[in-house]
Amino acid sequence: MIDPRALRMFLAVCRANSISGGARLLNISQPSVSNAIAQLEQSVGATLFERSRTGISLTAEGEILLRRAETIDSVLREAEEEMQLARKGVTGPLRVGGTPGALVSLLPDAVRRLEDRVGRFTLHVVERADHDLAAMLRAGEIELAFVTTGIESPPDDLEEMTFSRDPFALIVGRRNDHLPAELSLRDMGAMRWVLPEASGAFRRQIDALFMAADVPVPQDAIRCDSLLSTKAIVRGSSRVTILPMKVASAELSIGVLRAINIRESGFPRSVGIRRIAGGRLSRLGEALLEALIHSSTL
Repeated sequence: MIDPRALRMFLAVCRANSISGGARLLNISQPSVSNAIAQLEQSVGATLFERSRTGISLTAEGEILLRRAETIDSVLREAEEEMQLARKGVTGPLRVGGTPGALVSLLPDAVRRLEDRVGRFTLHVVERADHDLAAMLRAGEIELAFVTTGIESPPDDLEEMTFSRDPFALIVGRRNDHLPAELSLRDMGAMRWVLPEASGAFRRQIDALFMAADVPVPQDAIRCDSLLSTKAIVRGSSRVTILPMKVASAELSIGVLRAINIRESGFPRSVGIRRIAGGRLSRLGEALLEALIHSSTL
């Protein structure tokens, strides 16, 4: 059985990159940390560190233990925070992440439902790229990842659920009022663009639209992953972009942006969540998942 105190010392050493640094983080003596690490290595039957004058490097067994130690540390910290909030009548905290478009498409409606069901709660939301979200799920830093779904099968340790489908459209500002209600990407060679930068599922879907039209992805493009900046640039210039309709719904509703049908847009964008396969969610995580299910447009 692994001693939790030794695991805490192991994590401190990893974070400080040395035995002495770990001791300083914990405010205990260096021999105490060294003894705890030695006992931990004996307990697991493996060497965890390779030591050198420049610090430490983890062995393969050490990498495995570090991932588990980080998860345990996250769980303990969240348990402490959750109990403090419960004493104040607040549910949570729940930490989620997502790509910008998936969060915009799903989270607002789910939060409205969550407020009716749960009342007072604490929710932390971060925007990250797809590959970062998977790492955060595995490390226990977030419980749910809001992502574009249906592009590829998730890894075996993650499961995916789709809650909404949203058609792509060409999004333009008032300087392009002359454009018709429908266009082919083949007719847009002279246009100037704002397109996503990150090499995630959203960008792959945009690139697939150009491939379906048998035209190259535009080179005269501002690459931008901020939806707010993308829409602001399009609104104030003659540049155009491709977005799911719901992502631009606020601006479309007041007429500062306009949606033009793309003939090659034969498939809608799917959005949903990924989570640890078979993993147990917190009470607030379960409530948010239930809210997403009830908000689903499928």
